[in-house]
Order: sequence, then C-alpha cells, then structure tokens
Amino acid sequence: MTDTLLPNGIKDGGGERNYFKKGCNPFAQTGRSKLQNKRAGLNQEIIKQMRLRAGAENLLKATSNNKVKEMVLLELSYCNSNLQLLMGELEGLNSSVEVYQSTQETANIPLIALGLKETKEVDFSAPFKDFIMEHYNEDGRRYEEEIADLMDLRQACRTPSRNEEGVELLAKYFAHLPLIESRFFSPSRQTGIFFTWYDSFTGVPVCQQNLSLEKASILFNMAALYSQIGTRSNRQTLNGLDEAISSFQKAAGTLHHLKETFTHTPSYDMSPAMLSMLIRMMIAQAQECIFEKTALPGIKNNLYALLKMAQEAAKVSEIYDHVHQYMIQTPIKDNVPLFWSTMAQVKTNHYRAVAHYFVSLALLDHQLGAQDDEDQQEKALSQVYDHIPDGRTPLDILKKREDRERIGKAHIRRAILCHEEALRVYSLCLHLNKLEVLQEILKASLQRSLEKSSAHEEEEEFTDYMEAPDIISKTEHKAELDIPATIKVKVIDFFQRLGPLSVFSAKQQWTAPKTIHICPEDRDLGFTLKGEPPVQVVSLDPLCKAAEDGLKEGDYIVAVGDTDCKWMGVGDVMRLLKDVGEEGIDIQVVSMMDSNSAMPTKSATFCGNIPKTYSMICLAYNDDDNHPKTNKVSKKSSFLSWGIKNKLKSTSTLSLPTADHSTAQPWNKPHPSFPRCSSHNNDSL
Repeated sequence: MTDTLLPNGIKDGGGERNYFKKGCNPFAQTGRSKLQNKRAGLNQEIIKQMRLRAGAENLLKATSNNKVKEMVLLELSYCNSNLQLLMGELEGLNSSVEVYQSTQETANIPLIALGLKETKEVDFSAPFKDFIMEHYNEDGRRYEEEIADLMDLRQACRTPSRNEEGVELLAKYFAHLPLIESRFFSPSRQTGIFFTWYDSFTGVPVCQQNLSLEKASILFNMAALYSQIGTRSNRQTLNGLDEAISSFQKAAGTLHHLKETFTHTPSYDMSPAMLSMLIRMMIAQAQECIFEKTALPGIKNNLYALLKMAQEAAKVSEIYDHVHQYMIQTPIKDNVPLFWSTMAQVKTNHYRAVAHYFVSLALLDHQLGAQDDEDQQEKALSQVYDHIPDGRTPLDILKKREDRERIGKAHIRRAILCHEEALRVYSLCLHLNKLEVLQEILKASLQRSLEKSSAHEEEEEFTDYMEAPDIISKTEHKAELDIPATIKVKVIDFFQRLGPLSVFSAKQQWTAPKTIHICPEDRDLGFTLKGEPPVQVVSLDPLCKAAEDGLKEGDYIVAVGDTDCKWMGVGDVMRLLKDVGEEGIDIQVVSMMDSNSAMPTKSATFCGNIPKTYSMICLAYNDDDNHPKTNKVSKKSSFLSWGIKNKLKSTSTLSLPTADHSTAQPWNKPHPSFPRCSSHNNDSL
C-alpha cells in the first residue's frame, strides 16, 4: 500500500473507481487490525450472552413454577460462566501491548496503548432523504452523493491509520458531526438513526439516537490513536522520544477535553473516573519518555548528573504510584485490566530502585576532592533529601567517608529490595509474564544492583543497617496536557446546498417554497431586500403586485427564476432582478414558522439491553463556511514487528538498563531489544 490514491477494485454504476480515504486502510491485515477484529467478535458474543441473561432474569421474575425456576437458574449460571470467560478473553486482548509497540528494534520497557472503540455501521441514506423531503421541501435523491460521502467518511473512521493522517481523519468526521446535528437532528422529532458503540474495556454496547455518544466516542478514539502513535515511536532516537512525548501529552489533552465536554457519558470507559485515570496514565508514560530522553545521550559519571537522574527516576516512580493507587480504587479496579494496574505497580518499584541506585553511585563512587566545589555539592545533595537520618547534614555526608559509604550502601540495599518487589509483582500477572523483555530488564537491573552491593561489602562487616532516606522527586521537564489543534479542524459542510446553516437548520420550521410572480412598475419592485444570504423581503408595499400574489415581509428569497440564491447576498439578488422586463419573473420564497417545541434534555439510551436515561452535553462548534476539501486516499499499513538491535554507548557515560541474556549488565553495555513477535502479529498486505 502507498500513501497515494488507491483504487479499491469496486466499480460503481457509472464505471468510476472508488478510493480509500487518506488516513484509512480498511483492508490492512496487520496485527493491530486482527486484534480489533477479535475485539469486535467478542463484543458480539458478549451482547448475545447479555441478552440471554436478561431474558432468563425476566423469566425468573415472571414464573412461579419451581421446575421452570430450576431450569432458568441453570441457564443463568451458564450465561454468567460464559460472560466471565468472554470478559477474560477481552481483558487478554486489552493486555496485548506487543502489536502497539515500536516497529523499530528497541529494548525499552513496553508502554500501554488504548484500544479503539468498536462501532456498528450506520445507514444515513433513508432517514436523511426523508428528512430533506419533509423538513427542507427538497428532493432527497438530489443529495445521494453527499450522504454517500458522509457514510464513507464514517466507515473510514472505523479503521484509521496509526499516524497523524489517521488522527486527522477522525478529526474531520468529528468536525462534521455538529454540522450534521444542526442539519438533521430536530429537537421535535427522532431521526430513527441509532449509534451503537462498545465499551473498550468490558465490551458492553451502548446505543443512542442522538449524536452525543458519537462525538464522545470519536474523541476517545482520537486519544487512543495518539496513544498508539506514542507506543509505536522508536524510543532509541531523540526524534522518536519527542514524538512519543508529544503523542502521550496529546492523548492526555484529548481525554481531558472529552472529560470536560461530556459529563454524563453512558459508556463506562468514558466516565469521569475512568477518564481521570487514563489521563494520569498517559501523563505518566510521557514522563517516562522524558526520563528516557534525558538518559539516551548517556549519563555523565559525576555526582551532579547522577543525583539529577535519581530525582528524574523518582519523579517517574511517583507518578506511576499515583496511577496505580487510582487504578485500584472502586469501581475502576473492576473495569481496568489487571495487566495495567500490575504494570503500573512494577514501574513504580522499578524506577524507585533506579533512583536509589543512582544515589548510591553518587555517594560510593565519588568523594569530595580538594578541587571540588564544596558548597555546590552540598546544595545538590540537600535537594535530594527531605530529611537525613541521625541528625546528619549534607556536608557531614560529603566530608565523612564512613557516613558517605554507610548511606550509599543503604541506598543500594533499598534499590535491591525495590527490584525484587518489581519482579515479584511481575510474576503475579499471567498476561505480564508474556512480556519476556520486561522480565529481562528487571532481572538485569537487579543483577547490576547486587554486583554493586557485593563490591562494597566486607566479610567482617556486621554493623547495623540503616534505612535509606526517601528521594525527593524532581524533573526539569514536566509532562503536561496538550489539547491538539486537530480537535478544532475546519471542514466544508457536506450539505451546504441546503442553504446557510444559520437559517436552514433542523431547529427552524418553514412553509413550503411559494412561487411569487413579480412585475416591476416604473422599475420599482414594491419591496426592498436586506440581510446576509439568504436575503429577506422588507419594506413591502401592501398594494404592489407581489404582495397581492402572497409575498410577505420577512420572507426569504430562495430562488429567482431558475437560479438558486440561498447563498446569494443582496447585491447578487438585485442584479438578477434589475433587468426584469415587463413580463416579470417568478421567485420562490419561504416563510419562517413559529416553533414552540423545546429541546429535550434527556435521551433514551440502551446499555447492555438495559434501558437507561442520560443527559449529554453537546460540543460547542464554531460554524465556518470556508473549509478545505478532503481527498479520498489510503494510508499504507504498518509493519508491527520487533527486531534486534545493539547500540554501543560511550564508556565515559552511563546508559539505561536493557534486556540482555548475559549474566552481568553494567550501564554501558550494548542494548539488545524486544524478541520478535509471533507471525500473527507481523502480517501485512
């Protein structure tokens, strides 16, 4: 596949070829698309079992026959058992992070990406044609091409490319939704169009007739796509790390925008509590990438650089600890995959261990020399600790070799304990155990700390052990929310031929177009015009021929002769009328009708076959008429595979620990990488 326009091989009635949209590749058989297909299949099985369970529960309430009750209870236990198995399979899919990782050869700890929400197809054709006929008094068949373009765009959004073009595709459809809502979703009638989206964690379907669920779900998928771009970035390069940091911050910003805009979403994956947790997780992963970016060029082996990296690692550990604490709170813990919370706990302990290891290096390998700046080192060390045990001061630790070694050994012991805890937590999660590269990195880090500890332990040493003080977290570059500009992308209204949206919307009611024959008398039409498109009749002479024919003040002129003038201003319409001869000309006008129908504040929602009612806040949209046109092209598929890569570091610097099969793993060893994924994750067109 290429980035150019590609034919899909299907010819329409006119013999012309259709094309994929840019940012979409529906036929790409990558590991990620297979994962999406499996998730969609599980969603169908889950809703089937939920319907069976709901029917059995209703029958159990309705019957008084004990024999029937026994049979129904047996059926219920069967349905609940199947649901548990299906939910377990879905959690396994949500724990499949391999297909979302970098296609480049890398050796970094895996990151978590959000899966796209699945949806059913929607047919706008018949409802929109009927609405155009009934509401706008036009032939709906004239708008078949516009309706088809809208349906093509929505269908393309189900399989977006994992890059910026895929995000732009979702953003374009999201920008069209307020326009579609204004055109076709009347406050006084239902369109009969149902939008069904599946919860990305539980697979429970949610169905609504208004567009609020559609808007919120597209925003969620934009954030999910940003998270996938972040995990796909090559984190062995500065550019790749910059891309990952930016993507995770944009994912967090998009989720924040979703949380602030839609406050009563019926799907639990978009509830305020869940979104708050997801925002924290995206920020934590951005901060982790910032730490990796700081360490990528190499860590100078001096006291200042080591203490700085210790505080950077402590910051990552602190943020992941907050994420983990949020994940284990009710009801989030019942919906978040165990894999996620376990990964957060593992990273909390791992980066805490890394922080203590760096401090131990700074204290054990560097002594205060005559040429060193004593005040500067004292200031640097004082900023690392909140308090120092036994009444010591930073200057005491720097000057007294015994105190320096004692605290340095305490830090290395604590690093070992944290590494061991990370490995213990890792072993408790079945899905996490599949990430062999993570286990290799954790073991290599533990082995490095053990070697450092044994190098500074003496056989005759039986002194009492002190506990290493906590390290104050600090970072020079804090990860922040970044609401991407693509959320407010400008588009051209598909249905602009219906007229200016400020007048011709679903909220307004008009009479059917009325034909008025006008004949100028002494070049006087008997009325004047005003306003932006469409123009209105004002200052109407009640005795003129047009008034006798039914023209009224306030009428909108929609056509002069055979010329549609919904989008014409006063000057353009007057030019059409100024050369009218004595025979006159026909114009078409519409009159505004009073509408007393109020906008309903609630919409019927069906969640897991259980009726519910939710109020939804609609996104504000700034209507703009001038938008760039979109091209229908396709984006090539991604090759989702991990390779092997060794990257030598300079001996004058230190490097982050990587996965290696060797027994020793110092900081300046070459970088091996993730093992290759199984073949089912590497398929492509």
